[in-house]
Amino acid sequence: MKYELKKNKIIIEGKEDFNISHILECGQIFAYAGNLVYSSSEKAVINETEKGFEIDCTDEKYFENFFDLKTDYSKIKKELSKSELLKKPIQFGYGIRILKNDIFETLISFIVSANNNIKRIQLILSRMREKLGENKGDYFAFPTYEKLLSVSEGFFKDIGCGYRAGYLYKVLRQMDIKEIYEWKNLPTEVLRNKLIALSGIGPKVADCILLFGYGKQDVFPVDTWINQMYNQYYHEESNRNIIRKELTEEFGNLSGYAQQYLFYWQRSAENKE
Repeated sequence: MKYELKKNKIIIEGKEDFNISHILECGQIFAYAGNLVYSSSEKAVINETEKGFEIDCTDEKYFENFFDLKTDYSKIKKELSKSELLKKPIQFGYGIRILKNDIFETLISFIVSANNNIKRIQLILSRMREKLGENKGDYFAFPTYEKLLSVSEGFFKDIGCGYRAGYLYKVLRQMDIKEIYEWKNLPTEVLRNKLIALSGIGPKVADCILLFGYGKQDVFPVDTWINQMYNQYYHEESNRNIIRKELTEEFGNLSGYAQQYLFYWQRSAENKE
């Protein structure tokens, strides 16, 4: 995919490997509204053009990395399309790219996401930004670790976190903010165990943090949709650890990409044939 970086702008040529709806609607991020995307203290506005997409942003280098623009998704799709299971999902979600979001924001966001719906997750995280994040003029940055650490468990309850309020309050006191970024160099399974040891992080949330925060592609988050897909195309199985293990073994270092295409396809209306 060809693209050009300019001051506070990225120009993407072609639409075969980039589609903002596909990217934002496949469960990997909650900080967006329409064509506006927020990450950490940055903001981007994505507009489709006749020839591709234009991204107006606060920092073009940040969003070059965020949208994973250096990765050749045409090559990934070609390899995954050797699987009959993935042919239709890839055709449907051809423009998906796995985002490289801030690790701390991803960790907090996915604790909030546990057993929650997207509209409620977005509302909670929006309140968090507005009450604790730096005012950037026309938007609020994601709160710093220090800001979140300074509030009570009651704050998290007041913004709608429910039972997750206790998890958030506790995890902020368990983690070392510098250390969680250094964990990026750890082997996936070692890092997974460290995440699961933290408050409010189970296997599925850990896999989401590994994939969307740490960029680990040898993971396969299993939620209701993936469980449903597995039962539909493989065999009946309710143990999600077994499903995760088998799918990760099948797709190896392309597991994260396979998961996103399958997740997006499985919950789409067009898949209900």
